[in-house]
Parts: sequence; structure tokens; C-alpha cells
Amino acid sequence: MIAGRDYRELSFWHETAGDDLVPRPVLDRDLDVDVAVVGAGFTGLWTAYYLRRLDPSIRVAVLEREIAGFGASGRNGGWCSALFPAEPAEVARRYGRAAALAMSRAMIDTVDEVGRVVATEGIDCHYAKGGTVMLARTPVQLARATAEVAETKEFGSGPEDLMLLSAAEARSRLGATNVLGGTFTPHCAAIHPGRLIRGLARVVDGLGAALYEWTPVTAVRTGVAQTAAGRVRAEFVIRATEGYTPGLRGYRRAVAPVYSLMIATEPLPDAFWSATGLNGRETFSDYRHLIIYGQRTADNRIAFGGRGAPYHFGSAIKPEFDRDPAVFAELHRVLRQLFPALADAAVTHRWGGPLGVPRDWFASVGLDRATGLGWAGGYVGDGVGTTNLAGRTLADLVLGRNSELVRLPWVGHRSRPWEPEPLRWLGINAGLRMMIGADHEEARTGRPSRRAALVNRFRGH
Repeated sequence: MIAGRDYRELSFWHETAGDDLVPRPVLDRDLDVDVAVVGAGFTGLWTAYYLRRLDPSIRVAVLEREIAGFGASGRNGGWCSALFPAEPAEVARRYGRAAALAMSRAMIDTVDEVGRVVATEGIDCHYAKGGTVMLARTPVQLARATAEVAETKEFGSGPEDLMLLSAAEARSRLGATNVLGGTFTPHCAAIHPGRLIRGLARVVDGLGAALYEWTPVTAVRTGVAQTAAGRVRAEFVIRATEGYTPGLRGYRRAVAPVYSLMIATEPLPDAFWSATGLNGRETFSDYRHLIIYGQRTADNRIAFGGRGAPYHFGSAIKPEFDRDPAVFAELHRVLRQLFPALADAAVTHRWGGPLGVPRDWFASVGLDRATGLGWAGGYVGDGVGTTNLAGRTLADLVLGRNSELVRLPWVGHRSRPWEPEPLRWLGINAGLRMMIGADHEEARTGRPSRRAALVNRFRGH
């Protein structure tokens, strides 16, 4: 726990969440419930929400080390998308074509499900389903965009799901530099993640789930979530800790906490938006290897982030890792490269935090009824939508509902553990450097990078 910290300083989203961010009461005794959920991020709170909606009699306790939305749920790029970390071809390779199709459709439906809930529950999270525009800014990137559209057709999707854009069509949506084309999907909503997670916490409170903040869980085992103050005994214990999972006893190598950092500009004038677009608040990225992501916020800023921060030895997570001046400077450089009109615009906020990466980049959800232990995570940064699907799935698994959700291919998937140190540190950071190098190589040669192919082999793809 971070004693005395002003949680508004965590990110732009926390500062503008419209909530006082005062921690709820600490659990100070033993407790008996039906379901103990460890972690009050999106996964944990969506699980509690659907459990209480489906069965108001079920006793649910959510245990959070800091405050609801402290981690990635409160610091992400605000993309409620249909993206699943594993590509459809990879899902099909492992589980078959029908399973890949079902997974893709479930993710698409999830974007609308989040919109339905926030409207029903009155959560003002600035939900705007404007879709995503992905720019191709080099010939190699344009080839990747074309290949992605062709692959989605193989899995039953049409232009209503992902369309190839000409240079003029792409520029009409997003007036960035060097645009050669791109793609557009309608299956994404821009949100304010801080307002969504804090609003969801209030709704879960109102539904009668017990939410304890400043209550770190040190271990989970059959029937028990162990806290500093006592044991929470439950038939089902759900681990919803994502990037913080290595801090739990016995889970050191389950996921690797990899940092993603963001910046936000000052509110930008109408003249900038008239030239730039994003009139539907589309989220945006491009086809480079080292991921970038952005959105137009409801108050007309650009919130922009990307990878590039190093993995820290031993899966270490520290507050000082949230801010890396070199990465922030690079994000600002890339943003100005995309939009030269931002040369004099102020960057008002800088933040970051860890996300969870499984060894095979394949998110999973599951429940072992023999032990009562459940889990969800490994979203690799695509968690805003996927967590909602996870929460619905976990609720069905706990309640024994034979729904279509519990038959999706990620249910019960097991990723192998990461290598022990120092191999983990060497491998992840080498992969990061190779992806940075791959983008430079493609810009220089005009050909697809062999380095990127090597990294994909390391990921198990």
C-alpha cells in the first residue's frame, strides 16, 4: 500500500474521475462469504457485478490492496475494443476455426454489452462507440493492413467488421502525416477508464457486494484468501490481479508485468480538430510493431500511449517505474511526428503502469471446481473489453450456468510459466529492443522485418 499518496496523481484518468478516491474500509477480521474476489480492477468488479445481478443472494467480497481501479483498469488508453490478445489464426490453430469465430463474435458483442451496462447503471464514462482507425504510413505497413483484412475474411468477417481504407479515406478520419491507407473497425468505444472503474465500484457497492480497499491479499488457496488482518473463507476464490499477480505466493512466473506509458495534451482548439478529424471520437493507432494507441478525450485532449518501457528484473513493480522520462519524450516525439500542429501544445499529464503478459500472449479465464480457485487475466493491454467478458464468464462458471460463454476457447486455457530469471529479463527486453529495431529496419529498407518474425516465434506464434 502507498500510505499518504494522493491517488489523483496516478494518472489523468484518476485526476478527472469525478470521485474523491478515498479508500473504503479495510477488512479487519475473518470473513465468510460464497465468493472472494482478489483485485478490484475491471475483472474483479465485473465478476462481482454479474454475480450479484444473476443471484442477489450470493455473498461476494472484493479485496483490493489499494483502491478500486488503482492498476491498469484506471490507467489504460480507454479503448473498449473487440481486440483479443491472440489473433484469430492463433486461436484457430489451437482450438479450431469454429472456436476462433465464436471468440471473435463474443468480443464484438462485449463492446455493446459495456455500453448497455453503463447506460443502464448511469455510469458517465464518456462512452462513445466511434470505432478504431489504424493508419498505414509506410508501404510495409500498408501490406500488413491489407493482409489483416484478408485474414479476417477467412474467419467470417466482412467490411462491416474491418474495412480497408484508401489514403484519402484514412486521412478523412484522421489527418496524420504520411498516410498511405489503413483500416477501420466500428467495434471499439472510447471511454474514460477512471470514471468507468470508479462508477462500477459504486454500482457493485449498491448491489450489496462487500468491497474492502487497503486490504492486501498475500496468498490464495483452496477455500481461503489470506489477508494481513485475517482469512476470507469462501467456496470460490477468484484471482483477478493481472499485472500484480507475481506478487502472490506461488504465482511469480504466471505473467510478466510489462509497463505501458501514456501522455495527455492540454485541451486542443477547434481548428486542430477541424484538420485532424476523429469526429466520432475514434480511437487510433498505426501498423508499426512497437504499439502506440490514442484517443480524443471528451474534453478534446489527445490521450496517447505506447510500449517502450523496459521489463524490470524479477517482475518488480515499483511506483517509480510508472514514469520513465525517456519513454515520455519518445511518445511526445511520435505524437508531434503524427500531428505537427501539436509542436507547441502542452503535455499536461504523464503516467503509466504494469499490464499482464502471459508467456504465450493468450488471455485466459477459468474455474477449477475441485479446488474452488478461479482466475482471469493475461490481457496484454487489451483488457477494457475483455475483462467484461471475463466477468460474465466467471459468474456463469461460479453459478454453474451452461452458457455459450463457458464454452469459449479461452475458458480453461493454461499458459506455460515464464522462464526463470535472468532468462525472463533477458528475453523480454531483447524482444522489446528487437521490435524497436524492426520499425527502424522497415523504414530504412522498405521490407518486412525479420526481427519481428523472430519475436513472434519467441512468443510461441
